[in-house]
Parts: sequence; C-alpha cells; structure tokens
Amino acid sequence: MLEMEGYETVTAENGRVGLEMARREEPDLVLCDVMMPELDGYGVVQALREDVRFAATPFIFLTAKSDRSDVRVGMNYGADDYLTKPVVRDDLLAAVTARLQRAGAVHECIEAAGSGFSPDYSSAVPLQTALGITAREAEVLLWVAQGKSNAEVGVILGMAEKTVKQHLGSIFAKLGLENRNAATLQAVEVLSGVRRGR
Repeated sequence: MLEMEGYETVTAENGRVGLEMARREEPDLVLCDVMMPELDGYGVVQALREDVRFAATPFIFLTAKSDRSDVRVGMNYGADDYLTKPVVRDDLLAAVTARLQRAGAVHECIEAAGSGFSPDYSSAVPLQTALGITAREAEVLLWVAQGKSNAEVGVILGMAEKTVKQHLGSIFAKLGLENRNAATLQAVEVLSGVRRGR
C-alpha cells in the first residue's frame, strides 16, 4: 500500500530484526506492531528512543490492541501515533503523511534555532522551571514539542482534548506566543539547554 503511494519500504519478520534493520537503514518513519516474537513493539520503540539518531523519528504503532489503556501505554513508550487493525487505507496514509510533516516542522524549528540543539524530552521539569508555567502546562508543552496533537496529548495525560487546548491557551498567554511552532521552538531551546541571547 505504501509502496503504491511512492514510499520506499523495508520489512522485518520480528521486533529484533526490525530494530537491527532500523538502526542500519535509519528510516524516516517506523510502522510497528505491538505483539511480535523475540522483541515486542514497546521494546522496539524504547530502544530506538534511547538512540539519539531516532529521538525524533516518527513511530506509529499498528496493532490489534485497541483499548484506551493500550493507546496510552504505547504513547508513553514514545510512539507518535497508534492505529488499530484492521486499518483503513486512507487512515494509514493520512497518519504517515501527517507524522512526516510534523517531524519536518519540528526539525525546521530546531534548524531555525541554530546548531547545538539536542533536546532531552525525558522530563517536563525544565520547562516548568525555566518558563514559569505550571507542572501540568509543562507536561502538555513537552508532548506538543514532540509533535503530538491535542487529542494525542489528551490520551497520554489522561485529560480531555478541550482541557489540553485550555492549557495551551494559557501557555501562549503566559509566554507571549502565537502558535504551536513558536511554543515548540521555545520548548526545544529550554530542553536543549540553550538560552536566548547567548
């Protein structure tokens, strides 16, 4: 399906082989099952996220595990999207396109800010401390900076999408920002240990 749309693909028969292949091929995006022999999808995404080369590589789970708790677990492990089988062709293509575009936007933010940027997304505390926002706002901003949509942030943090929007509005007001890209850039600066004016 993806190849018919012009994407170049490589496949692996299990998680261990998939991880080795990803490290060798360095793909622009990873589409992965959760339940696999030798190494499950959670193990794959964890291993990739620990490698700086894949810190921002879009990672989509495609799985039969469809409970809301499964989605939350997958996102917390570092997945960017979570699709359930059977997946509709248009949904899969839309997810792939959106993830590649968002990854490009985040990359552009980092590029625009200059060299020396290597954001550490392991904790929201630096955002709270440096930007003077609440702990919950910092958590929201941490995920937004990684390209997550409001709905996805809601799933990860266990809050309504409307609540995520309210937190974002508060963040924009407190920081004098107009949009998500500006917020992402500021978050990336903080998480990279870079300060304005240096």
